[in-house]
Amino acid sequence: MTTATSPHAFWLAGRKATGDTTLDVTSPWDGRHVGTVSIPTSAQVEEAVAAAAAVAGEFSATPAHVRAAALDHLTRRLVERTDEIAELISAENGKPMKWARGEVGRCISVFRWAAEEARRFNGGEAQRLDSDAGGTGRLAFTRRFPYGPVLGIAPFNFPLNLCAHKVAPALAVGTPIILKPAPATPLSGLILGELLAETDLPAGSWSVLPVPNEQMPGLVQDERLPIISFTGSAPVGWSILDSAPRKRVTLELGGNGAAVVLADYASEADLDWAAQRIATFSNYQAGQSCISVQRVVADASVYDRLVPKVVAAVEALTTGDPSDEATDVGPLVSEDAARRVESWIGEAVSRGAKVLTGGKRDGASVEPTVLENVPADTQIGCEEVFGPVMSFVKVNGEQEAFETVNDSRYGLQAGLFTHDVQAAFRAHRALEVGGVVVGDVPSYRADQMPYGGVKDSGVGREGVRFAMEDYTYERVMVLTGLDL
Repeated sequence: MTTATSPHAFWLAGRKATGDTTLDVTSPWDGRHVGTVSIPTSAQVEEAVAAAAAVAGEFSATPAHVRAAALDHLTRRLVERTDEIAELISAENGKPMKWARGEVGRCISVFRWAAEEARRFNGGEAQRLDSDAGGTGRLAFTRRFPYGPVLGIAPFNFPLNLCAHKVAPALAVGTPIILKPAPATPLSGLILGELLAETDLPAGSWSVLPVPNEQMPGLVQDERLPIISFTGSAPVGWSILDSAPRKRVTLELGGNGAAVVLADYASEADLDWAAQRIATFSNYQAGQSCISVQRVVADASVYDRLVPKVVAAVEALTTGDPSDEATDVGPLVSEDAARRVESWIGEAVSRGAKVLTGGKRDGASVEPTVLENVPADTQIGCEEVFGPVMSFVKVNGEQEAFETVNDSRYGLQAGLFTHDVQAAFRAHRALEVGGVVVGDVPSYRADQMPYGGVKDSGVGREGVRFAMEDYTYERVMVLTGLDL
């Protein structure tokens, strides 16, 4: 931490505030200074939590049209400021502009869907109880109510959209949220605060606090924040769950995404399509996506034709300056992250893996890398690499392919290249993942669908309506003496 004369303020219970210390944000591409962010004091964090708890009842009773109007406002303003915000994402995260602009587009959709859901969510459900004699004249009416304020903890890899996935559902159901953006990329989250400040939402219903990670245990365990929504690494996520066992916790953790290519996906056009998608989505965001392609599980009958196509497609990707519109693959979030990926590649090679292309590091950048013969017990073989690295696995038949996918402690999403609808349904039944994408890589996520994993990939689901359900519970009212 350093001191600075004009740091970016954070947002404390809906208003600008500054603390006693600051954090410098630098570009992972060239190290240039992107901004300086003020860090809240412990007293200011306490003030934000107290304000959220105090306003919870009032905010829950806010008419749906008020919450929807605020969400609509964010949608409009994000559209108006798309290019500016995309440049900010690219600068602080190192994400190429084409992907940064796409992230803003997704964020726009998240707030639009949240506005729509706010208008129709929780209309209530009536149930006659006189199906049993003891219920004569009785009617149950069920609505959903928030558990209470949400602590939303967002990661660096989608610094705007994954903040939106915390904020939008909370505001849609009328529950306060304290958003903690990642220390490496706080500026995108603070932009959401800037836009929220333009709305008429009640003070205390939202705060954006760039709190250092080491100061989070107190917030995580605070009983006034009964909901925690966390996206990040598995060790941190499970430690949060262990430290707050009585809270409702949603964890969106890591993956070891597999793309399966079955024997029927065998024409040149099929394999060209699969190769292009695999190459792109093993390297988009520099591989820093929980659902990037890390393993390609290919049937032996197509393996020898698929591998050179993927290698050629990977080598055709443009790497370099993320501010260049032509760049496909930029740097990782930091040089430390790149060194870790480089060491994992080195470990795999020392154990017998073969580098088909890439493998070298330059600063925070790692060349798009394709490996084969990776031992299953190496870091790349069994962990989430979170870098531009993928490996091939040759299998014989569908059953072995599905067993290979499941031979992982992660279970987020899988891709399945096949034309056989029966095989698609068999995969849906057999694969131990939160989502199966047929005809494409595992890297597809529609922000309105349920998204999440099993095993070490987490618990709970995101996707606007599904997160809204996670933030709320059913409360029944029984009416008596009715002439039904």
